[in-house]
Parts: sequence; C-alpha cells; structure tokens
Amino acid sequence: MKIYQDNAPDLAAFIQLNVQMNAGDPNYIQPLENDVRDVFNPDKNKYLKAGKIQRWLVEDASGKKIGRIAAFVNTRYKNKGDKFKVGGIGYFDCIDDQAVANLLFDTAKEWLAGHGMEAMDGPINLGERDRYWGLLTEGFHPPAYGLNYNPPYYEKLFVTYGWQTFYEQICWHMPLSKHDQLIPKFYDAHKKFDEDPTISCRHYEKSQLKKFAQDFCTVYNKAWASHQGNKEMTSAQGIKTFEMMKPIIDKYLIWFVYKNDEPVAMWLNLPDLNQVFKRFNGKFHLINKLRFLWLKNKKVFTKLVGLAYGVIPEFQGTGIDYYMIVEGERAIKKYTNYNLLELQWQGDFNPKMLNISKNIGAQKYRTLKTMRYIFDRSVPFERHPIL
Repeated sequence: MKIYQDNAPDLAAFIQLNVQMNAGDPNYIQPLENDVRDVFNPDKNKYLKAGKIQRWLVEDASGKKIGRIAAFVNTRYKNKGDKFKVGGIGYFDCIDDQAVANLLFDTAKEWLAGHGMEAMDGPINLGERDRYWGLLTEGFHPPAYGLNYNPPYYEKLFVTYGWQTFYEQICWHMPLSKHDQLIPKFYDAHKKFDEDPTISCRHYEKSQLKKFAQDFCTVYNKAWASHQGNKEMTSAQGIKTFEMMKPIIDKYLIWFVYKNDEPVAMWLNLPDLNQVFKRFNGKFHLINKLRFLWLKNKKVFTKLVGLAYGVIPEFQGTGIDYYMIVEGERAIKKYTNYNLLELQWQGDFNPKMLNISKNIGAQKYRTLKTMRYIFDRSVPFERHPIL
C-alpha cells in the first residue's frame, strides 16, 4: 500500500474513486465532474487566492486505487468560539479498512500541521458550506444537489481514528399537499401582517434581478454575516450569485418581506437539480445542457430545496417569517407542481432554525456531521457553541 500526491490536472482517477466506492448503491448520484474540478482550479475557486489545497490517492500492492483525500487551508474559515487554527479535509473516500483510512488522515494531518494548523474539520469543502459538507450518518436517501453522500461505514473510520462530532447538520423534508397544512399560528401571523399596510411580501421577478439580489444581501448581512464565520456579502457578489442561478430560478420559490419597501426577511428555494443530474453520470457537456433545458421545460422537477432563510434582528421573533412562509406556501401550491420540500442544512447549534422546521411540520430526513480532530490530544474538545 502506498500514498502519493495526485497532481493530475484532469482529476480523472480522483473523481472515479468516488464512483467506485459507491458502486451498486441505487441511492448514489454522481456529483458533476466539473463541480469537483472547479474546487481545485485557481481560476474558478476564489478561496485558492489566499488558501492552499493538496490531494492524495492510495494504491494497494496491485496498483488498484483504494482511497483518496484532499486537505486545505482556508484563511476565511472560522467557527464561533474557535481558539486555534483549523484546516479542512474533504473528498474522503476509502475502502472499509481502518489502516487505509488512518494513512489518509495521517497524511492530511501532517500536511496541515506543516502549514500552521492545529486542528482539522472534515469532511468539508474549500468553498461555501452548501456544497460537499459533512459526513452522512443517517438518511441514506438520494442526495439533493450539492449534498455529500457516502457509504455508512465511513462514520466508523472517522470515529475509530479519533474524530469527534463538532456539530450535526440536520436536513428535513415535508410532502406538500394542495391545502393549508401549517399549524394555526402561521396563519394567525399571516393575518396580522397582511392587515398592516406597511408590510408586503413579494416573490422574485427576473426583470428585477439586481434589486432582489441586493435585497438578499441586505437581509443576509444583517441576519447571518456575524454567525459561523460568515463574511458580509457585497452587492456585486449577490448579483453574481443570482446571475449564476438565473437559468434554474423559479420565481415562486424566492420570497422577500418588506417594511416600507425595506427588506426585512427572505426565503430562497431552488428546484432539486439532482432530479435531472442523476441521468448524466457526472457529465455536463453541451448535449446534457440541452437535455437539462428540455427536461426543465417539461417540468420534471417535483422537489424544491430550501437553501437560505433569514430575518433581520429587529423582526426576529415577531412572526413575520411565518407570514412569508404562508405567502410562499399558497403560491407554490397554486402555480407549481412541486410536491416535496427539503430543507438543507441546519446546524444543531441553531435551535431557533430547527424549531421553525419542526413548526411547519417537516420531518427529520437525513443527518450529516462536521467532525473535528485536534492535533494536540491533551486539548479538551468542545462542540460548536449554541447560537
């Protein structure tokens, strides 16, 4: 058995190993190859401007590849309460052999320590937290787009090595009926705010992309930028994000609440792209792009995925978000054919957000874990603090 740095520019062997480890699992959906390549491409991944990344492959004595891992230093990565420098590992795949897993973890740990890190979190991503983040430990259902998926035995490999759960990421799902299905206090809140002439709720319109992108930034920065190490999103970044999402946006899935025309709450959902991407075997070339557009027009999407949700501090706890949810619920049921909602991912350190999901009647659907390993084993382990 040997481990070596994988510097192949096409990442072909690195990508194929993930397919190999999940072969035969009917719930597995291969990530788009270009999405994985872009993480390692300095021209595509802004985090590589100040960060570093390296990947490795393991071969057995016959030359067969049996494991992979990537390690990275992200200067922007910080969690609330962190007292030391934390690097990351991700894209972990391994046969069910602890010795192979230990070799991968040891190699990543040594590389990170050599770059000044004192701990490592994993499996995470050198990028935003909505992509390839966490170890799947419960709910081995077909993954929504961007979610990690792995064999169940991976948790044993992490725990045996000494990794500990830093926080859990809870995903919820909720079948959508054609009638009102929320608990009464949602409709009570809706009635109260619906009678207030200074309050309005609006869905996205593509003719006003820049306005809604800027409104998203306003709410996001006030509601979330101070949490989880997030930095403020500039107007230019927001517009770029909405421009990238433009081909897949359904206007009835993005909602804002305004007080005297100032944005105070937002709720962003998208169709689950994996309902189409599962047909592509990781390839998104020209023909598959055309197939995607054709299938989108055929309205094959029946699942929507909740990606972002926020209320500015002045309106938190007022029920204004319940008003927004009811407005969205009624429009989605009236004008679209979605029949399932999945809410991603909600940290167990955020009980307020978890309670909202429970209150709308959603059921826990899957759990992923962000694990942590502190290099100095005498340092006490602490979970992510509750917000």
